[in-house]
Amino acid sequence: MRNSKRLTLISKLLKFSQFIDSCADKLGWLSNWLVLLTIGVGFFNVVVRYLGRFIGVQLSSNALLELQWYLFSLTFLFGFVYILRHGENVRVDFLYTNMNAKKRALVDLVGTILFLIPFCIIGIWVTFNPVLQSWGRSSDGSWGTWEVSSDANGLPRAPIKTMVPIALIFLLLQSLSQAIKYLAVLLGYQQVVDKIRLETSENINIE
Repeated sequence: MRNSKRLTLISKLLKFSQFIDSCADKLGWLSNWLVLLTIGVGFFNVVVRYLGRFIGVQLSSNALLELQWYLFSLTFLFGFVYILRHGENVRVDFLYTNMNAKKRALVDLVGTILFLIPFCIIGIWVTFNPVLQSWGRSSDGSWGTWEVSSDANGLPRAPIKTMVPIALIFLLLQSLSQAIKYLAVLLGYQQVVDKIRLETSENINIE
């Protein structure tokens, strides 16, 4: 009876993990296009800068320049969720590569619970008030104008700052998904071991 309840719980957790993983894959798809868009905006900025100098007309603007690093920031923030989901984050422990699946899962589970999940929670907490202030919230609870770039014709700062805690929330959810899969591996779910092995950069395809 107890084993049946445990199997049911793990099954539900794995379904929840699959849902989070599907969201992470969509973020990976989005990041893929953000890279191309960033390159396109950067190329346009270079072309109009030199073309403007040649014809003596200001064609570029601070808004386009800031858009370029806004897009780059979004690529980094959302792309890391996808990287974690597929286990492509940097590892420097040479002992880890020689461990079996259960030992790796144990190391990953401990690291996720002790370091990654607390990091996400703390990050969300410390960025919450600065984001509200960027949207115009004062210390007395009133609302004013949102934060904008200090450069002429620059973009608003509030939307891009909001992406930081949002990205951390996605990272936290993916951390929970990874922890569920690591726990399943420790409990002997071979299908999860095989799935983790297959879902690496060599076997994935973003459409």
